[in-house]
Amino acid sequence: MAISVGAILVHGYHPYVEDAEIYLPGVKKLLNPALYPYNQAFYASHAHLSFFPNIIAGSIRLTHIPFDWAILSWQFVCVFVLLYACWRLGNLVFRDRMASWGGTALVASLLTIPIAGTALYIMDQYLTARSMSTATVMMMVVSAVEKRYLRSGLWAVVTALVHPLMVGFGVSYCVVLVLERRDRRRNVSAATVALLFPLGLFPPATDAYRQVVQSRSYFFLLQWEWYEWLGIFAPLLIFWWYARIAKKQNFPVLVAMCRALIVYGAIFFVAGLILTIPSSMLPFAQLQPLRALHLEYILLFVFTGGLLGKFVLKKHVWRWLLVFVPLCGGMFYASRELFPDSRHLELPNANPRNVWVDAFLWVRNNTPTGAYFALNPGHMELPGEDQHGFRAIAERSMLADRVKDSGVVTMFPRLAETWMEQTNAQKNWKEFKQADLLRLKSVYGVNWVVLEKPGIPGLTCPYENARLLVCRIE
Repeated sequence: MAISVGAILVHGYHPYVEDAEIYLPGVKKLLNPALYPYNQAFYASHAHLSFFPNIIAGSIRLTHIPFDWAILSWQFVCVFVLLYACWRLGNLVFRDRMASWGGTALVASLLTIPIAGTALYIMDQYLTARSMSTATVMMMVVSAVEKRYLRSGLWAVVTALVHPLMVGFGVSYCVVLVLERRDRRRNVSAATVALLFPLGLFPPATDAYRQVVQSRSYFFLLQWEWYEWLGIFAPLLIFWWYARIAKKQNFPVLVAMCRALIVYGAIFFVAGLILTIPSSMLPFAQLQPLRALHLEYILLFVFTGGLLGKFVLKKHVWRWLLVFVPLCGGMFYASRELFPDSRHLELPNANPRNVWVDAFLWVRNNTPTGAYFALNPGHMELPGEDQHGFRAIAERSMLADRVKDSGVVTMFPRLAETWMEQTNAQKNWKEFKQADLLRLKSVYGVNWVVLEKPGIPGLTCPYENARLLVCRIE
């Protein structure tokens, strides 16, 4: 538990940034159906494919814990279960107390390290369905290593209910591991690649969808930087080296897991080539086969930390401090650089330091539930905004933006035309006049706007802070 708390202290907590803008409105809508009467598709598409909103909302109804404290509690639970799984796995692999703590501590220290070119961390600084699936996939793997396949299957079902995409990677690795242990490697390729293709047909790629999805470099291997390609192959070489060490040290579980990881990594790399390079495969790019690296990296750090703990750190406290104090200090610094204009821990009831968050909270508390907002469509990328999501904080509907809503479109192509129409209607935002806002009101029914100062003459603006205005469109 102390390591889980320490991990959050090092990496920070920002409940309403980045992908939380996609996931949390679905929870809030379940708790208060009057919210978000307009433009629901840009968060509801994710919500309809997952029981994540139902689980969080159900827990809040059951416990009557305030929303902000509930999602903080769930974030802690996800971190705790992930680290507990790492500790369990360390015991199974190394049969050594120092090794199990070494692997756990290394994962805890590196929760927010970027994973090659996938645009993923091990675990984000906020709660999403991926936070849960990361923990449950690791529990699935632990159960498979223990040869408790029924339990592993139950964890797979839980993961599928929470995150239908990420479950495929966990199940694939467990299949490869089982076949590796039974020395049936010739069946591995077919069994794993089959899991890449869920039932159902993908809609054809429209021009609007192509424009959106091609803006996501992490979908396409040929757009990765050279050092991101290194992040694909270096772990496979390390697993090969670890397998040799494990064979000499008589760690049979580590031998099997590393060999399985090499096969698993190679299969998904080939899948990445097939699904992301030919233009005819563009509709399948949303499967993001290189997300397989997420599980690879977690296991890599568990094994690396385990070997360090067993053979280097041992019971010497000064050695543990020499490794982990600078490592945690570097990760803390990197986290502060990501969100420089916000508190490191954006805890419930703490006064926000971010002027955008302050404005969004005013909107939540002082505007009608049915208010429909327009904002700079690129506001989440503006300096000082720190990627905070308007919908998630303000609990109000808004026109589609260019940042997170475009990410939704990459997964749900049928939204592409709606997204393009709304973002095109907001082009040249910085040159907008009152007539442009009245046009948005006439076409979409938008009746409120958040503007950067000095704003637009002729509007009634009941709120302002050092940088922003919240105004009615009358």
